[in-house]
Amino acid sequence: MSAAIVSVEQLSKSYLVGRCGARESYTALRDVIVREARGLARKTADFVRGHQIVQGDEIEEFWALRDVSFEVERGEVLGIIGRNGAGKSTLLKILGRITEPTGGRAVLRGRVASMLEVGTGFHPELTGRENIFLNGAILGMSRAEIRSRFDDIVAFAEVERFIDTPVKRYSSGMYVRLAFAVAAHLEPEVLAVDEVLAVGDAAFQKKCIGKMDDVARGGRTVLFVSHNMHVIEKLCHRVVHLEGGRMAGIYSNVREGITSYLRDAQADGAGTVWINPGDRCENAYFVPERLELASARLSARPAEPFSNEYPIVITLAGTVRQWDPALNVGVSVHSDDGQTLFYSFATDSDEESWPRLAPGPVRLRTEIPARWLNEGDYRVQVIADLRPRYWLLDPEIGGDASVGFAIRGGLSRSPVWNHKRQGILAPVLVWTNA
Repeated sequence: MSAAIVSVEQLSKSYLVGRCGARESYTALRDVIVREARGLARKTADFVRGHQIVQGDEIEEFWALRDVSFEVERGEVLGIIGRNGAGKSTLLKILGRITEPTGGRAVLRGRVASMLEVGTGFHPELTGRENIFLNGAILGMSRAEIRSRFDDIVAFAEVERFIDTPVKRYSSGMYVRLAFAVAAHLEPEVLAVDEVLAVGDAAFQKKCIGKMDDVARGGRTVLFVSHNMHVIEKLCHRVVHLEGGRMAGIYSNVREGITSYLRDAQADGAGTVWINPGDRCENAYFVPERLELASARLSARPAEPFSNEYPIVITLAGTVRQWDPALNVGVSVHSDDGQTLFYSFATDSDEESWPRLAPGPVRLRTEIPARWLNEGDYRVQVIADLRPRYWLLDPEIGGDASVGFAIRGGLSRSPVWNHKRQGILAPVLVWTNA
């Protein structure tokens, strides 16, 4: 019998998706009656059999997960990576006993605390204090155990003033802080965290990452879903790469798994545009709305990796909420292993050409010069600060507003060296006879 704390065996999950069929511009009344009668008969039969009731004329089966298998050892931090729709959140919902699998099985040897979306497990009408005791009871803890950790939870969440306020009046950031604090401090054997931490500010994200590291060092297990490859590299012992609901690979070498994920995303043309869904990078000064990368080569196709022979154009659009003379906006560039290569702020240029960051929409543009970066996979991330007071969008956290790109070929016209070079950068310098 396996000693793993989490064992996933051929796990599959399917959903029935309803779709409205094509409607003609003119439909006879008898056709409408027949169609509605058939739909009612189907829904009644599904209800009697205990099946899912699905709206729509046509029903199709969608597999969110298909034949996924892996094991997680006690005290391990497992990263789960993949593009949107890959099945990451579905997997955590099954492991958190929120959703039942269609096939296969998941064996968990211990209590699981899941943090999958803002407010998961909270009752909106109860206060923060009451929800802490409710969540502890759900995890099987006694009132005395919860009370012994209560002060640490409240201090970590930074909600002392609002602990006796119903959580329905909390902001999304307060919700996340309290939910994470409860999940991490009530000592479950397995802590499952989806990318909800992106709602919190940069300082709290750092604190959460440190806490997850402490949880793992204490012998407990963490399942961590994130698009932030820097944090995955820093925190995880192994990674599972999901693609289209299936296992694309499981990697003991985290860097190798991240490289595989970035290559797949770039090959399909994904990742060169980030659009804020509306709940990311919240702060009082500057909120990014769109980050886009493009090759200066006019004939380049979106799905192609960039060539070193042409500059890479970076366009950043966002909204300045309030003006501050210290407000500064830019990007940081990172290698695929999470190493920071450089920062570039709008004020790096001559003072006469600084963009004016007045309240309202702004659109900024810059370029990474040609013949500068080596072959490889990279990530560009939005950063902002009130220099030199504090970060608004921290490059050490990041991931919320970032896009990946790859450089393949075009490193030099030299006939003796036209492949990837040693080192991180590969500038083509001009040499002459002295």
